[in-house]
Amino acid sequence: MQKASISELKASASEYLMRVKAGEEVLLTDRGKPIAKIIPIRKAELTADYRISQLELAGLARVGKSKIPADFWLTPRLRDEEGSVLTGFIAEREEGR
Repeated sequence: MQKASISELKASASEYLMRVKAGEEVLLTDRGKPIAKIIPIRKAELTADYRISQLELAGLARVGKSKIPADFWLTPRLRDEEGSVLTGFIAEREEGR
């Protein structure tokens, strides 16, 4: 566990936060006495609602506001005999999108 005084943390906050992101814990001290611990958030601690809201804020997802119609799951799927959808997905992946 890394130790840091308040002044060290203030001077090098980015460095210490990078360590926390990498999984380390940082013990914060004031005049040599421990006062706090900075620990990484485990992915399991993040709720699905939080992750979805982050995607929505980033513009990567939209949360639906209404219910799915009862017959939705009975609707037949469209056929893509030529595989054009898969080809499009692969092309986007190769472009880095």
